[in-house]
Amino acid sequence: MDLRIRNRRAIIAGASAGLGYSSAMALAREGVHLFISARGEDRLRNAADTIERETRVSVTPIVADHGTREGRQALLEACPHPDILVITCSPPRAVEDFHEISEEDWYGSVATTLVGPIELMKAAIDGMAERKWGRIVNIATGAAKHPTELRLLSGPTRSALVNYTVALSKRFAKDNVILNNLLPGLHATPGLEKMLSDRAERNGSTYAFEEKRLIEFFGTPTKRLADPDDFGAFCALLCSDFANSIVGQNLVIDGGTINGMF
Repeated sequence: MDLRIRNRRAIIAGASAGLGYSSAMALAREGVHLFISARGEDRLRNAADTIERETRVSVTPIVADHGTREGRQALLEACPHPDILVITCSPPRAVEDFHEISEEDWYGSVATTLVGPIELMKAAIDGMAERKWGRIVNIATGAAKHPTELRLLSGPTRSALVNYTVALSKRFAKDNVILNNLLPGLHATPGLEKMLSDRAERNGSTYAFEEKRLIEFFGTPTKRLADPDDFGAFCALLCSDFANSIVGQNLVIDGGTINGMF
């Protein structure tokens, strides 16, 4: 299926691995020219090289932290007029006990998962409106809708982010600038795989055991971790020319973990 976005320009903030990388790859396969960022240079450049080699589209890596003013400025200098903006980040650490969270932890989480995305959207959206075409997708977390103590450093700030995004989506829909949010659950990303490997080593168990225990803890009906490439395809769909009437939605992709009809 041709998503009718060939030769569009996309900023993918947080694309060196995980769901950001899968989303970048899906967009590149549609012929979108990419400007991808991350904080770690080596992994970012490896990601850019892989995407460019496999898809034959131009990929510009920008070493930047979009949770900072300097990082956002670097991204927008590299691509001043993006047609597509996809924003994600490495998730804040899991929390075993809310007492562990310091005031500094909250400031860090707010800067990375709330203020950074808001400021990036604000910087890009007026130009999209003037050109009468734009797509913005925040990759947030299922914890924005389904609070758990484990995700306290991620869920509350991203609940605020999706609230902001949905409110903004109503204003810009008339200009064919479409804003939506994706709320992922457990996906087989490098970050999650490392966490499970570390747990297995710490507990003297196996990776398979820790994976099964995590899936059972969350009660995921599919009984498996989701595929990041499947997620990337849905992100590309929300960035497509066919998303004109999908306005301010929060799509949960979590294997059926969250119990709710809406």
